[in-house]
Amino acid sequence: MEIFLEIWQATGLYNLSPGQALMMPVCLLLIYLGVSKGFEPLLLVPIGFGGLLANIPVADIAGPEGFLGIVYDAGIRNGLFPLLIFVGVGAMTDFGPLLANPKMALLGAAAQFGIFTTLIGALVLSNSLEFIDFSVRDAAAIGIIGGADGPTAIFLASKLAPDLLGAIAIAAYSYMALVPIIQPPIMRALTTAEERELKMEQLRPVKTVERIMFPLLVLFACILLIPDATPLVGALMFGNLLSECGAVDRLANAAKNELINIVTILLGLAVGSKLAADKFLNTETLGILVLGLLAFSVGTAAGVLLAKLMNRFSKDPINPLIGAAGVSAVPMAARVVTKVGLESNPQNILLMHAMGPNVAGVLGSAVAAGVLLSLVR
Repeated sequence: MEIFLEIWQATGLYNLSPGQALMMPVCLLLIYLGVSKGFEPLLLVPIGFGGLLANIPVADIAGPEGFLGIVYDAGIRNGLFPLLIFVGVGAMTDFGPLLANPKMALLGAAAQFGIFTTLIGALVLSNSLEFIDFSVRDAAAIGIIGGADGPTAIFLASKLAPDLLGAIAIAAYSYMALVPIIQPPIMRALTTAEERELKMEQLRPVKTVERIMFPLLVLFACILLIPDATPLVGALMFGNLLSECGAVDRLANAAKNELINIVTILLGLAVGSKLAADKFLNTETLGILVLGLLAFSVGTAAGVLLAKLMNRFSKDPINPLIGAAGVSAVPMAARVVTKVGLESNPQNILLMHAMGPNVAGVLGSAVAAGVLLSLVR
């Protein structure tokens, strides 16, 4: 009987805590949303599965000596994986629409307004509620969710608030996945039917030399003005230069495919390790989810409102819908803008115009992360 008792006490069923039992359905829900609903499957599936592994009792897979703990230390704690993701993102990003219409950078910048609004909101929430305690560093890491850029959110959280990494990553990627649900009501509420029907002129062709010079100029501007943003911006611009220079196609293809795919798997599993019940189930997590939605909504609204303001001073009409693409959920936000535009005018194709603020948003979120690092380190 003692042998049977020892075997029973070694089982997962005996050692399963209520928190772990609760987190299992949460992780399965993430996998379901990725597989069945198509919500950011490349990340929600690994994150969900990593969460399942992290909540297995006894095995301690997410611990310092466990598989997920080793992966986390190798690429998340030191910020390596988000930077490698940015190299791949840069290789896949076409900055042509932004170069063809540089003023769209303003819309990408406006969408970052949600970051700083949410930072203030996190501090107010912490001061108002006794059961939530966010430091300035925590608030800065939470605010970056408003940039709708998963790798940037993970990078900043790993530097400023590693204990909140799981909740911040889940909020960032969940709201990115929910772009088609969250953004359209905000866009329709802030624009008239006439504004949504506005057609924009075709973009000019962008010369090859412009495409090659752009990543170099952005890098040097970042070095001179915001050096703390250089890791993210530098990785992004390096990937873009590989793609645009035309001399290293093998490297560009590797960055677009093998590199980003492998790192995405490891990053997703490592983030999932932070869904362990003892780290995820707390009042701060609920606060982060609420603040993340606020950040995303404010960023979307700010982009649309700035586009409306720019129309008062611009010779060429700007469809205010494209301001919503300033959040850096590439290319989903641009596709949502196009869909809403087509609902009002079946002849109004806004995709390429929306890609301008969309890729500007990628840069904007990286710059915002650098600013926050320099302010609260």
